[in-house]
Amino acid sequence: MSAYDTLREKLRSKPEDWLVTGAAGFIGSHLVETLLSLGQRVRALDNLQTGKRGNIDAVIAGMAAENRARFEFIEGDIRDGDTCQRACSGVRYVLHQAGLGSVPRSLAHPADTHAANVTGTLNMLIAARDKGAARLVYASSSSVYGDDEHLPKVEHRTGQPLSPYAVSKTMCEAYSKIFARCFDFQSIGLRYFNVFGPRQDPDGPYAAVMPKWIDAMRKHQPVFINGDGSTSRDFCYVANVVQANLLAATSPTQGLGGRVFNIARGDRTDLKELFHAIRDGLAGRDAALKSVEPVYQDFRAGDIKHSLADISAAREALGYEPTHDVKQGLDEALDWYWDNLQA
Repeated sequence: MSAYDTLREKLRSKPEDWLVTGAAGFIGSHLVETLLSLGQRVRALDNLQTGKRGNIDAVIAGMAAENRARFEFIEGDIRDGDTCQRACSGVRYVLHQAGLGSVPRSLAHPADTHAANVTGTLNMLIAARDKGAARLVYASSSSVYGDDEHLPKVEHRTGQPLSPYAVSKTMCEAYSKIFARCFDFQSIGLRYFNVFGPRQDPDGPYAAVMPKWIDAMRKHQPVFINGDGSTSRDFCYVANVVQANLLAATSPTQGLGGRVFNIARGDRTDLKELFHAIRDGLAGRDAALKSVEPVYQDFRAGDIKHSLADISAAREALGYEPTHDVKQGLDEALDWYWDNLQA
């Protein structure tokens, strides 16, 4: 039995109190869904700026009545310290997903990115410490590796940040280390690598590549690839990220405060391969997509060329073992995208 299987059995027998920030977003809603399905008591916090109340409604609608009764939603902003204090009151574990993602957004609006990601995370660290939470797990990012060209990426070796978004996540990690050193508070950062899955928003200029491409193909619109298609990423299905958060929050391993872990599959797919995998998966639903080809355009400022994670530290310290590769994740996600993206 894996460490995650063991943890789920334990949680089913012992409900705890959890806070999920950014709960109406893509990853946050999956965390809420999994925790409620395991019989946990869940408080959700979201300002609904980028998250969607519909994500929470969909999760709750699929729950049994006794699980729905264990759920509480707070509409509020992590940039407000009092809201963070109220949200952390009485919770044992904090899964902090709230913030503003996207490299292009950070280049256009660096102050907004700083306020949400740095000030918001600092507020959450203070509140979780003040209210006696056992541990806070926060979303970091592979963007912190910056211009370091070594592959695979290992946690102790990073380069210079390439965007305000990367700077903001680097600062979150620095604050986590300071809270461990100065206040003996347990917080753990998870460096996500290109997460994908159901409920990922395809709309707007800052959408992630996978839902954006799927949405474009469904509508028979051009699919754009930045660069020549050889850019590669370590795509990580959202179920792997949920596993990592729950393991990190509850791990009995000592000395985890201030540490960061790569959370990925541990292999890479270039954008041409990804395009063909999505196209072939959708062609079974729309035969006209079999002949679709991408449109290539300039490489995007602030992006990195290749990304591949070494996940051995998360395996050893947390018992993390990804359950889905890109193909398995797409097999699960494509049905949701096809059924839920608007034509």
